[in-house]
Amino acid sequence: MLKTFSKGGVHPPENKLSAGNPVEALPPPGTATVFLSQHLGAPATVVVAAGDKVKAGQLIAESAGFVSANVHAPVSGTVVKIDAFADASGYRRPAVRIETEGDEWVEGMDTSSELNPDITDSAEEIIRKVALAGIVGLGGATFPAHVKLSVPPEKKAEMLIVNAVECEPYLTCDHRLMLEKAHEIITGVRILMKALKVDKALIGVENNKPDAIARLAQCAVPYPSISVCALKVKYPQGGEKQLIKALTGREVPHGKIPVDAGVVPFNVATVFAVYEAVQKNKPLVERLVTVTGKGLAKPSNFMVRIGTPIGSLIEAAGGMPETVGKIVLGGPMMGKAAGTADIPVTKGTSGILLIDEREAKRKPVRPCIRCAGCVTVCPMGLEPYLLMPLSERQLFDRAEQEMITACIECGSCSYVCPSSRPLLDYIRLGKGKVMQNIRARSN
Repeated sequence: MLKTFSKGGVHPPENKLSAGNPVEALPPPGTATVFLSQHLGAPATVVVAAGDKVKAGQLIAESAGFVSANVHAPVSGTVVKIDAFADASGYRRPAVRIETEGDEWVEGMDTSSELNPDITDSAEEIIRKVALAGIVGLGGATFPAHVKLSVPPEKKAEMLIVNAVECEPYLTCDHRLMLEKAHEIITGVRILMKALKVDKALIGVENNKPDAIARLAQCAVPYPSISVCALKVKYPQGGEKQLIKALTGREVPHGKIPVDAGVVPFNVATVFAVYEAVQKNKPLVERLVTVTGKGLAKPSNFMVRIGTPIGSLIEAAGGMPETVGKIVLGGPMMGKAAGTADIPVTKGTSGILLIDEREAKRKPVRPCIRCAGCVTVCPMGLEPYLLMPLSERQLFDRAEQEMITACIECGSCSYVCPSSRPLLDYIRLGKGKVMQNIRARSN
């Protein structure tokens, strides 16, 4: 029997429209807009000025603390403006805008595709290189990777978990990465194991990707400490706590982090980025993005520079269909709508989903019928039908007591609700307010 997590979950239509399409590398954009905050933690501090010439891979903003991340120029050219630009949510955020001139990279960087499997760096040097390269979690959380690798002395990491699940409908960039860069991923796993000083790694892949499972398993044969594990197809299998439960049977207690259960998880795309940082001295200046949708002429997986306007990706995939009603960054379950295509790719952009206007329209909201469907599918064992009205009525103390902060915002509750209630919207709002209250109390 295939492993999976034990509590809740749903199985929405997979719609992996671009799974069979190989990765295409798009040329550098004419202009790149690079936000100073593309990670959890403090925004990076800009170290260039308008008028400066920069090369691809050059540091343009340095981390502003331990929980922060360096930002590098994704293109070569001239810094034309340092200003606030609108992000996906419409808020204006500080960013560096670079006008591209050619494609010149900084010295000492290996931009070839040649495999380098020999790991010579110490654990400390690996962590230093990861920090210098500005590597963050590419599964969506964007947590600085060097922080996760710096396990506190009072805690003990026993194994590495690689999240290669890609359970969100439509998204296929991780799938293609596993097929096309399996040797590099296995080398990245070995690098992370050395940095964490662990002798065991588990790679979790949902069973709807048998070709990726076979490819990774083949490449891992020389390394018996690395296991590739097929998992049952169930959303949200890629949730951190759900994946740890599925692979190890261990529970991460509420309010704790994975290393408290002896494990450290990394997304498979992050593993590849770590490989490039350590073995190629290449900072995080590009990433894989799935561009997809039922009305799209050419659903695709693109390797693109950070800062590329998402409109350029849509054009490369056949152009914006006339029937599009919503642009979603990420997948349909956890992704967030963007108001315009004139926003740039960031380190956390895994997908661009174009939803038809008929599917994008919300159905009329009806009263809760107390069917408990939302309770049944909640992977955290919460009561979404209760958390929504608590948030709606601003009863945040009660919402905190009902463990609203444990919500992983997977959207399973909204997906199954027969009354079309915006459960996740209100829970997300309430969770944010409760987190504000908790931070205020600790200050």
